[in-house]
Amino acid sequence: MFPSVRNGTKRGGIFSRPRKVMDGLLVLRAFLATAHHGSFSAAARQAGVVPSVIAKRVDQLEWRLGRRLFHRSTRAVRLTEFGRAALSRIQRIVGEFDHLVETAAERRPALQGRIRVKAPTSLTILHLGEMLGGFQRAHPGIDLDVCVMDRPANPLEEGFDIAIGSAPVLHPGIVEVPLCPLRRVVCAAPDYLRRRGVPRHPRDLATHDCLNFSPTGTQWSFDGGKGPIIVDIQAKLNANDLQVLLAAARRGNGIAMLSRYVAASSLEAGELVPVLPEFPISEMWIKALVPEARLGVPRVRALLEWLQTALSPVPPWDRDSPERRAGVRANAEAGIGAERKPDRRSRKLRTEPAPRRVLAGASGRGGAAALTQAATACRPARLRRGRHPHPLDPDQGPSTDG
Repeated sequence: MFPSVRNGTKRGGIFSRPRKVMDGLLVLRAFLATAHHGSFSAAARQAGVVPSVIAKRVDQLEWRLGRRLFHRSTRAVRLTEFGRAALSRIQRIVGEFDHLVETAAERRPALQGRIRVKAPTSLTILHLGEMLGGFQRAHPGIDLDVCVMDRPANPLEEGFDIAIGSAPVLHPGIVEVPLCPLRRVVCAAPDYLRRRGVPRHPRDLATHDCLNFSPTGTQWSFDGGKGPIIVDIQAKLNANDLQVLLAAARRGNGIAMLSRYVAASSLEAGELVPVLPEFPISEMWIKALVPEARLGVPRVRALLEWLQTALSPVPPWDRDSPERRAGVRANAEAGIGAERKPDRRSRKLRTEPAPRRVLAGASGRGGAAALTQAATACRPARLRRGRHPHPLDPDQGPSTDG
């Protein structure tokens, strides 16, 4: 009689071995990528992680072998003599495993059954709808039951296999699977800023008309040079749908804090421009909340992998960074000030997305623990701070009061 998954999670149980195998493959792939590119940074970009992760994996392999694989310098990473000898053998090991996986996939039965998904309204309309449609096209045996709403949901209590959202809510028996960073932008129409002036500090929002997303409350949180800045805004408009706020902002009715995937096209068209860009907004993540017992269901895991592939390491709405160009174009079209290039030190969001291989090998309680570790590991680093000219007020620099 086979041991249960519960017993298998203990040290020495048969179900503890796949995790070690997958971790070992990650280490070997990190070595191969570093050897191919000659740098940890390039290998990290290929793997969708930060360079320190690649370096740590190579260190683990060197420790296990008891030999140096690379000569390291500030300019390059070069294979040692032992590293060159090991390269072909490791390539063969990884290649044979990949071939085994491909062969198994060809014989794997088609996915079937129903998946209940809760998803945010605007994100689903703009992006997730296409992703879910693509998944169902790839797996015709899957039936999808999609409930679109913006309020938080406990999938265990409400019967969802996956609940997608960004609310920082923890529920017992639920695993959080990070999908991608949720970047937000404070923005307004050029006409509104001409009439009411450009705020220079988050505290200035107290004298402005604010358009507020009601599920997140009336406190807007920013990262200042001396710590968090929390502002209680007086909402000119409260709405539980981001499209309503977008329409009001484009009409010049006030300043809105919008998710970038909602504001991207309006920023690109110059209908909206960023406000207070030198004060980054506190970070959030789009996550999939999954009942722990559902992680072992193949169709649920397959959909999670599909979404992570589509959204990581950079979500589609962030890949072109339209808001960086929108301000310059709006400036030129409005004839207000000269065009100015963004500062080289402008901040970039550095993330380490949840490793998809961890998800692919996860099942039962052991899989839940692996995904929980992945969720902890992929919290984004703090934004690097820079100075950004506002497109409607090019002659005055940002406030240094944090």
